[in-house]
Parts: sequence; structure tokens; C-alpha cells
Amino acid sequence: MLNQIKGLHHVTSLASSANRNNAFFTNALGLRRVKKTVNFDAPDVYHLYYGDEHGSPGSVMTYFPFPRAAQGTPGVGEVGRTAFVVPVGTSAAWQKRLSDHGASGVTTDTRFGESRVLFNGPDGDAFALVERDDGRTPWTGNGVSEDMAIRGFHSADMRLQDEGGSAELLKFMGYEEIDRSGNVTRFAVPHGNGADAIDIETIPSAGRPRQGAGSVHHIAFAVENRARQLEVREALLDTGYQVTPVIDRDYFWAIYFRTPGGVLFEIATNEPGFDRDEDTAHLGEALRLPSQHEHLRARLERTLEPIT
Repeated sequence: MLNQIKGLHHVTSLASSANRNNAFFTNALGLRRVKKTVNFDAPDVYHLYYGDEHGSPGSVMTYFPFPRAAQGTPGVGEVGRTAFVVPVGTSAAWQKRLSDHGASGVTTDTRFGESRVLFNGPDGDAFALVERDDGRTPWTGNGVSEDMAIRGFHSADMRLQDEGGSAELLKFMGYEEIDRSGNVTRFAVPHGNGADAIDIETIPSAGRPRQGAGSVHHIAFAVENRARQLEVREALLDTGYQVTPVIDRDYFWAIYFRTPGGVLFEIATNEPGFDRDEDTAHLGEALRLPSQHEHLRARLERTLEPIT
């Protein structure tokens, strides 16, 4: 069993409008845009990152906003809902705030004893705000007060036809089964970074998804550095997983592999961080380009959707 993984690093999804996506995460949710860059493989598309003040691992939601992309169709074999932590007792205030900002599907429930506010993002993406005592420092620069601001991720829900292979994978990655209710099983990594839970929702009769705007593209798990990442990669290869070589993503190094249930996993390093090319006070303000795309700057600054 591995012990290098400390919880979630980031979650990456698809969107249909960069400006609308940015407005929702910075205005409605009060997160900080910590990086404005482009997709390494499709530089005509932004890659936007939102998180806490520093873009700490375990706090960062990222998006590829493909202009006018069709909305995805939910199914099994994907991450169905992403959950953030908010302070205990703030559900009512968040329901009002989300409704005031035009979020759809705002409702509440309880899972494993924790109160949740459920809602949809601008492309139908499913989220939850989970009440929990949490010591992480929130970002308050976008007008959400410290007493209700998001602390970072809580968990991600994986919707699967059969939990068996993915459950075994999570246990191999250092997660432990900590609770079960109905068709939902919760796994958590001990002594993690706060974003340390994964819920598997088993839906045997559901069909496959069609990926589009609002779909989660992949989830990334955090390791401290490249040495720990290489240890994880070697262990996964030895277990029979097809794992990519290490890829430099400028703000972290990444490896990718597909789970038995169909979800794309990434293992990402905490180093070097989002301040490697910008001062912390100005994260996410300027368009940053990977070096291989710097020659496209003039064209991209003309053609990328303006973000206001």
C-alpha cells in the first residue's frame, strides 16, 4: 500500500464560456483565480485555475472552457460531483448566496452526518458545500467573509457501475474505507491535506456519460515532490496500470492513468506551485503561456474570449 498520496490536488472540468465560468467561481463562490493560462494540447482554449490565496494543493478547481461546447450527459465512469468544505452553520447563508447568483438546483441534504448544500454550476456541473470544522485558511479577497468562505476541497464523488476494482485501487493508493450507506462508500486517506475523501456511488443500471461542458475531465491526487511521484508511478506500473511518463505542467509535474471504473486519475506534485512565474499578490491576473506556445501570444490575446 502506498503512503505518498495526501489527498486531492486539483479537479479539472470542461466549460462552455471562460467569462461565465470565471464569474461564477470568483463572484458566486468567492475563490481566487490563481492562474490564467492555456491548454497545453489546445492553446486556443484557456486553462483557468481557481483556489485559495496561493492555489494550495487540495483547493484548486480548474477548467478548460471550450467556447460554445455542448453540455455533457452524466453517467457512470466519471466524477459526478465535486465537494468543497465550508464552516459549520453556514448552509443557509450559502443557499441564499448561490440563489442570488443564479445557481440552479440549490438544495440541502446530509451524508455521513455532514450537512451539505447541493447546487449546479453554469454548465450543469454538480457541486456540494459540506459543513465541517477545518483549519485551512480561506481566500476572502472576492467578497465572501472568512466566517463562511470555502476552505478547499472536501471530496469527489465517483459514479461507477461496480465499485470493486476502483475500491481496490484506492486502498492501494493509501485510502481506507471509513463509512458506507446505501450505494455510497466513503474512502479517506489518513493524515491528509484536508481534501482527503473520495465517495464511490454505485449505480449498476446507469449508462455511460457523454463528456461535454460541465463534465469532470480528471481528478488529480497530491504528492509532495517528484521523488514521491516516481515512487507512485513505479508502484502503479508494477501493479499493471498503464501510466504516462512524467509531464511538466509548469506549476506541477503530472502522470496520468485510467482507473478500472473509467475515471482518469492524475498524480500531481505540490511543487513548484503557482508562484513560479507570478508574484503571489498578482496570481492569475496576466495571461501566462507555456514556453512552447509563447510565439502564439499576439494571436491568442486577440482571439481568446475576454474575461472581465
